[in-house]
Amino acid sequence: MKAKKNGSFAGGRAKKRAVKKAPAKKTAARPDTSAGAVDEYIAGIPESSRKNFNALRAAVRAAAPKDAEEVISYGIPALRKERVLVWYAAFAQHCSLFPTASVLSQFKEELKGYKVSKGTVQFPLEKVLPSALVKKLVRARVAEAGDRKK
Repeated sequence: MKAKKNGSFAGGRAKKRAVKKAPAKKTAARPDTSAGAVDEYIAGIPESSRKNFNALRAAVRAAAPKDAEEVISYGIPALRKERVLVWYAAFAQHCSLFPTASVLSQFKEELKGYKVSKGTVQFPLEKVLPSALVKKLVRARVAEAGDRKK
């Protein structure tokens, strides 16, 4: 059979055109607000990371609004008040705070000496956690989140 100019075959059936489907809407992961979710996360933290994680968690909670809710979002603890304010996590060699890239950019000088990526700062386990710096970062993120509401 010979193909016609339009792509169909003479004497045969026309090619079916692929129907493009609309892309699926992206939805944010729903935070796990169940009572034991954060406790389960903490129970899974290696003993070597737990002391620094507890210090990080205490600093984050001290700087966040008192009515912020602790949830699990993207598999790690977070504090939320209408939206997630900050995330924080423990790893084998460090603990991390995720206050967003815009907040970290405000504290470039103070963060020298720490590993910083787009929206994350890593605090190595062998160093004392800089609680005052963590609180500044969290307060800046809380202020930023409040400004976006307006």
